[in-house]
Amino acid sequence: MANATTRPEHEVLDVIGVGFGPSNLGLAIALEELNATAPAEERITARFVERQEKFGWHRGMLLEDATMQVSFLKDLVTIRNPNSEFTFLSYLKERERLVDFINYGSNFPTRLEFHDYLEWAASRFTDRVDYGAEVDEIVPVRGEGTDGGPVEQVEVVYRRDGETVRLRARNVVLATGLSPALPRGISAGARIWHNKDLLHRAPHLVGTAPKRMAVIGAGQSAAETVEYLHRTFPGAEVYAVFARYGYSPADDSSFANRIFDPGAVDDFYTAPDGVKEMIMGYHGNTNYSVVDPELIDGLYRTHYHERVAGNERLKFCNVSRVADVVEVDDRVELAVESLIDGEREVITADVVVYATGYRAGDPLWLLGGGLPEACGRDVAGRLDVRRDYRVGTEALADGTQVTAGIYLQGPTEHTHGISSTLLSNVAVRSGEIAGSIVTGGASASGRPAGAPAEGVAAELPGVARTAG
Repeated sequence: MANATTRPEHEVLDVIGVGFGPSNLGLAIALEELNATAPAEERITARFVERQEKFGWHRGMLLEDATMQVSFLKDLVTIRNPNSEFTFLSYLKERERLVDFINYGSNFPTRLEFHDYLEWAASRFTDRVDYGAEVDEIVPVRGEGTDGGPVEQVEVVYRRDGETVRLRARNVVLATGLSPALPRGISAGARIWHNKDLLHRAPHLVGTAPKRMAVIGAGQSAAETVEYLHRTFPGAEVYAVFARYGYSPADDSSFANRIFDPGAVDDFYTAPDGVKEMIMGYHGNTNYSVVDPELIDGLYRTHYHERVAGNERLKFCNVSRVADVVEVDDRVELAVESLIDGEREVITADVVVYATGYRAGDPLWLLGGGLPEACGRDVAGRLDVRRDYRVGTEALADGTQVTAGIYLQGPTEHTHGISSTLLSNVAVRSGEIAGSIVTGGASASGRPAGAPAEGVAAELPGVARTAG
């Protein structure tokens, strides 16, 4: 291993962001806006570490005509600071498409366009992001003295360009994203994919005349994958396999969408556990395993027209499950079992795509040196996450207090609700984390979690919480 490079001790950063997707990009913007009005000696120093070689967000599902499921106004900054130069409208103006987008007549840009917006914003922070960096560990930096002082800093150890780098900071913000979920016993391979790789893998099949494909799953990405494969390979049959009777429509109604409002996070955070479970149960159909009604209608019409024409390429195996899947040479043998009578059908497919979503892993998996054990838990064993997204910390095993800030972007659904992993609240969440970093964290000041110190709201537009 190459020699480690450590920044000089006096170059301790205020914050290191691990991961540079939309969430920490939003944080970078919030800190940039804060620094724009702060005296030089009070500016927050930050650096971000990203495993990918360049900025990217679900590139494998950037289907040409797929649209966003959230309004363009729920971009990286507008809800917190509509005057920002990082809004989606500012992007359109710079791209000379503002008038064209207005004439487009929709609040929902294509996924391709929104990704271009994210890349446009990320390009402003290239000098503050180490791309192609694999984080090995985050460890506590113990204070000096005979008995050792409190842990006021952490050290992020990562590899980049064959070199080990060590950065120290007073706060770390973990935004490592979600991991693709495959059923137990299933491994991705040449002909078994997770849909995250759809656009990376499918073009290699063009010209090979595939005869049959299968898509497992009932959510938006599954329906989009079915539609894409059916359209792209006009000679192939496409099987959609799911346990439901049919695709379920997403609840995108005005009242239901209030579950994504910034004020809803406050409500959820303060609600009793039983009410939290009730809210998640009531409103899971705004996001989980649901499909846009327009896409459902389009697939049904295609299916019906094919039946009328006597050329049924789009096939549905509903109320069914995959009982077995075996990859053999140039094919996949898929055993599909009816949940009603147990009858099995074996489908020989060229490709099987699992659109089975993503799962949140252990958010603390990068922490070492006793830090995981110092992170507080509630009576159910779940992480103690404060309203400002800072993890409550206790002493290390030897009694050393931990005052360095550990923040989470993403795996906070049990404390902050359904919008924790979604774009809807990135702008406000980023501002709240930035405000907490400035004030040293709510737990250190005794203020209600997430509430900024007096004057911070004036420095960073939108940091102060308002009624939802």
